[in-house]
Amino acid sequence: MSQTTKPRVDLWGTLLQKVRDGLMIRTHSKAVQPGEAFLALPGSRTDGAAFIAEAVTRKAGYVIAPEGCEYDPADEDAKGTMILEHPDPRRALGELAAAHHGTDLDCPVLVGVTGTNGKTTVVSLTAHLLRSAGMRVGTIGTIGAHWPGGECDLGMTTPDCWRLHGVLAQMRKAGVTHVCMEVSSHALDQQRTAGLNFEVAVLTNVTQDHLDYHQDMESYFQAKALLFASGASGPKHRVVNMDDDHGRRLFSRWGGLGYSLEQGLNRVPDRTRPDVGEPAELLQGEILACDRSGLHLGMSWRSSAWSLRSSLVGRYNAANLLAAQGVGLRLGIASKQMEALESFFGVPGRLERVPNRQGLDIFVDYAHTPDALENVADALRKAGFQRLIIVFGCGGNRDKTKRPLMGQAVGRHADVAVLTSDNPRREDPKAILVDVLPGLTDCPRVVTEVDRRLAIQLALDMLRPGDALLVAGKGHESTQQIGDEKHPFHDPTVIRRILGEIDTEPAFSDAEAASCA
Repeated sequence: MSQTTKPRVDLWGTLLQKVRDGLMIRTHSKAVQPGEAFLALPGSRTDGAAFIAEAVTRKAGYVIAPEGCEYDPADEDAKGTMILEHPDPRRALGELAAAHHGTDLDCPVLVGVTGTNGKTTVVSLTAHLLRSAGMRVGTIGTIGAHWPGGECDLGMTTPDCWRLHGVLAQMRKAGVTHVCMEVSSHALDQQRTAGLNFEVAVLTNVTQDHLDYHQDMESYFQAKALLFASGASGPKHRVVNMDDDHGRRLFSRWGGLGYSLEQGLNRVPDRTRPDVGEPAELLQGEILACDRSGLHLGMSWRSSAWSLRSSLVGRYNAANLLAAQGVGLRLGIASKQMEALESFFGVPGRLERVPNRQGLDIFVDYAHTPDALENVADALRKAGFQRLIIVFGCGGNRDKTKRPLMGQAVGRHADVAVLTSDNPRREDPKAILVDVLPGLTDCPRVVTEVDRRLAIQLALDMLRPGDALLVAGKGHESTQQIGDEKHPFHDPTVIRRILGEIDTEPAFSDAEAASCA
């Protein structure tokens, strides 16, 4: 890159100080005001470097560009603009965001949870445990950001880097000491958590999802593994599911606290690089009882042994409970304090029971991957219901290869499968159903109905006392996306209205629309 005034290395420190003093960083060239800084971020669709000229024309005081970026502005355009090259613009944004919001100097203790399934539940369980121990806790994830005295919709599981630092700064101002947050594979790949240091990183599991973005499972796993890498920005502690193949890979490389429900795992596995990461330990769990009333778990770690009961159902929730306890142990919570988890009653949209005057057993769950569907269906099947009816679908414009696999997961457990639409987006809803049907060949009865409301109605008409109905795929979501439009649709509300439990549905707010953008 040629420029009439060659930038010096010390200019980066100068820029950081100006940003700390209030200078704004823009990643959209049209938003640049005179004197502000423009950061040219690389993107999957557009490259920010293509908009440097516009930022200069708009009198940007600074432009941060990728190394080797070709740009040679005319002297009259570039006058007053300093162009700095940076080897990693996404990492640069993290440093700048941290300086602007002060999260590099004062940030709550961060617990990051990644994995295909269980992130929201583990974050909520961990937050509950920490609050019970007297900590002031905030959460960030799929259902938004929440902290004592405040909340906001985020629009995605892990918000963009600048906004993430801003939310953490709000929490800090409110006196939050610890933040438990979901960290998606997209966020890790795009470095949305740049500039943050996690005290604890958690892996729940890695199963097929998001291959429309990552292309293959190895790339998907490597994106998640970024949260655990050692180094200056790596986590102090790692809590890893040892019953997951990918979890064992992470553990063998970086160590940490492994948790397991497999009784055959009676020793800590060997480390490939014992000089990297942290010492290896094992939190051993055992399911003492599991039925429709919940779980009874036994745990052992070092020389301690304890047990707890939970209203959560299913083996996968036993694993989620172990993950939360693993975080607690790493943050200094004593084993005798783990009983606080007995007063946790679930997360909206995660095997959420829909109360009704008819006494019917109806559940709503966010499960939208083969593994998640397998887990929740298996949990309900083993709970002792007479029949299991499952309403489900698959999202449009997403990984098509998982569609028959989701059908297989349902077919292995359901007595009746009602196949319907999820969020079809820009795909033909009927074509999505056709992709799913080959996986349902072993299901005793299959009903197809594209209209999700009518599909739920059909399932409720079949439901008898002693049966269980699972409506899967959307969980807490308040909209259904058809084409480019989002329509009000909240599974629990729809169910309660069909049953006559409520007369009207809540108004569709702008905040709800933003939450699913």
